[in-house]
Amino acid sequence: MEDKNSNVSLVVSNCSKKYGTSKVYSTKNINLDIHGGDIFGFIGPNGAGKSTCIKSIIGLLPPTEGTISVCGRDIVKNPKEAKALIGYVPDHYALYENLTGKQFIDYIVDIYGVDKNLAKERIEKYLTLFELKDAYDKKINTYSHGMKQKITIISALVHNPKLWILDEPLTGLDPTSIYQVKQCMIEHAKAGNIVFFSSHIIEVVEKLCTRIAIIKKGEIIYDDSMANTTKNHKKGLEDFYMELIGENVNE
Repeated sequence: MEDKNSNVSLVVSNCSKKYGTSKVYSTKNINLDIHGGDIFGFIGPNGAGKSTCIKSIIGLLPPTEGTISVCGRDIVKNPKEAKALIGYVPDHYALYENLTGKQFIDYIVDIYGVDKNLAKERIEKYLTLFELKDAYDKKINTYSHGMKQKITIISALVHNPKLWILDEPLTGLDPTSIYQVKQCMIEHAKAGNIVFFSSHIIEVVEKLCTRIAIIKKGEIIYDDSMANTTKNHKKGLEDFYMELIGENVNE
């Protein structure tokens, strides 16, 4: 994950968001410059603005101010081109549960115009990894939480996105499933893509991510490589995070 791909990028410039006529910003002056090869950890308290940032990046919430581009495609001015490069795993999966897993993935393949042979190869790979072959032809409404999360992940990866965004993807998963998802993230970044990972599990972020940012009250208060963070803060990411957000457990 050390070899960066300069052609793959997520650039967020002076991005702010407020809702409707509110005078209060949900996020303020967000700046990010992330490149292929990175697993980027995005952490902060509940209500800090993580989900608002993510929804702005994927084009669900256009920024009130500033710009967002994915591999040079502006998410507002060129939404179709930008969104074609993104795979998104939301914090609460949204699936057509009356479809079978196969029907749902085939639908996603058609939306993105993925070559059928490539799609078949990728689907086979992920069904094997996630042990979903026996459930693939069954309706999604019969799936467990973990199975639904896995089919969501397959749908986000089937078009091999340059930017893969996961918002709290490990919640409710068993240890085996967590391991499988982490391996997917590592592999996707090694292929020169960006993995953008939001999580409350600090230990996983510390071990998995090459770079982190911490957001508090809508503003990014820290952004650096994980290597620098580890070097400069010997107590570990958890203690550093608690100090930064003003909840030092040692006081």
